[in-house]
Amino acid sequence: MGQGSEPGLDGITLGPRQAGPIYRQIHERIRSAILDGHLPPGTRLPSWNSLAGQLGVARGTVKAAYDWLAGEGYVVGRGPAGTLVNPDLRLPPDGPGGRAAEAAPPDAAGPGPEGDPLDPPWASPARPFQPGVPAFDAFPRKLWCRLAARHAGRLGPAEMGYQDPAGAPALRAAIANYLGVARGIVCSPAQVFVTAGFAGALDLVTRALLRPGDQVWFEDPGYPRTRQALTLAGAEVVPVPVDEEGLNVEEGLARAPDARFAVVTPSCQAPLGMMLSLPRRLALLRWAARTGGWIVEDDYYGEFRLAGPPLPALKGLDAAGRVIYVGTFSKVLLPALRLGYAVVLSPETARFAQVASRLVPGQALPVQKAVADFITEGHLGRHIRRMRGLYAERRRALAAALQEACGARARVDARDMGMHLLLRLPPGTDDIALTRRAAEAGLGPVPLSLWSAGAGCGAGLMLSFTNIPAEAAGEQARRLAALLPSHRR
Repeated sequence: MGQGSEPGLDGITLGPRQAGPIYRQIHERIRSAILDGHLPPGTRLPSWNSLAGQLGVARGTVKAAYDWLAGEGYVVGRGPAGTLVNPDLRLPPDGPGGRAAEAAPPDAAGPGPEGDPLDPPWASPARPFQPGVPAFDAFPRKLWCRLAARHAGRLGPAEMGYQDPAGAPALRAAIANYLGVARGIVCSPAQVFVTAGFAGALDLVTRALLRPGDQVWFEDPGYPRTRQALTLAGAEVVPVPVDEEGLNVEEGLARAPDARFAVVTPSCQAPLGMMLSLPRRLALLRWAARTGGWIVEDDYYGEFRLAGPPLPALKGLDAAGRVIYVGTFSKVLLPALRLGYAVVLSPETARFAQVASRLVPGQALPVQKAVADFITEGHLGRHIRRMRGLYAERRRALAAALQEACGARARVDARDMGMHLLLRLPPGTDDIALTRRAAEAGLGPVPLSLWSAGAGCGAGLMLSFTNIPAEAAGEQARRLAALLPSHRR
């Protein structure tokens, strides 16, 4: 269809439509050139217009390919300097055989062998080991149905019209009260904005405060979908490594001292599970207070410390008012609720309200009111306490079963925090291909390697224990162990 003439892109060709979407083909050609060493780190890529003209395709097609490459960490935007191959990219010594070469673009349908390994099986029961979902068998269905029916039958004229896009007042008040008790966050209902899940909360924050080209510290490894969303919002994502104390603030200062945002998971680092240490918390808050930067605290597993009481949120230490707290009900209740929230600073509430009025709000009013009752009547606190005990039991059972079933072929990394454990695999193991085989077998693990933007976190599998009863742990562990390589490479 066309030929490129930029260094490292010589000979790029596009096949017929049957070979896949055009933007996917461009993505594959450029990614292969990076992995093969034809496009070394720091190389400037042609502009969207330039490459689109050379290939005879639409500018938006090239942009879609670049956006996906940026979301994976292969390229970074430098504003007027253009798009560069990530200067911090360190390729594995064995070249294209590394983990990044197997990453799939987002157009693939479903979580099976040809799908995105991060996609869950949509609208179907949770698979064994599938991360990110609570214990469905322990959800109080009858109680929830009663609360939902209570409000579904109380739709008066006022409830039938357009509602406040910031969320139902009853739910905003319930969240504010709950956070004060459970997470050590003092806030008013006016500071709480109800959103369409975590993704909606992050969208609200970036639209309200992020400027195109702003640098954002992002944990490496970190949640790939958050990284992709920040890139799509126009941010320059700066991967900052983590260690046993969490985000390395000094490394962040060295890589991007003028960054305007830091997105962190301080209560339970995603995906490795350590907590951000107190010295690091204080250092991060000092950076934000000194520079006027913003800290987005993603507290996705904050309630689930399985040994000892939950630690207070980072926002509870925020004397300077630089932390935006983001939470979700997907982990403590149900993902199907599609409810999240952001807690913002009082001076910013007008700006956030204006932006919220232009975005997709959270769930319908009866659902929001049912969740508010679930909180204010004490059901949420009791449910979380029950889940902590249940998850601790299931985590112990699955960790022991995996260690017995896998033996020396893998190492179990099970921390006392969160809703998943890690199965560390020998160097050189293709965890993405292993995930696809597991999906074919009806299992739902997620490959660890996809969470790293550059530094690498090794091969492994993220395995949820929430939906595996203790008595079923042995059987499920053996199913997974049967898929592992039989010897170290």
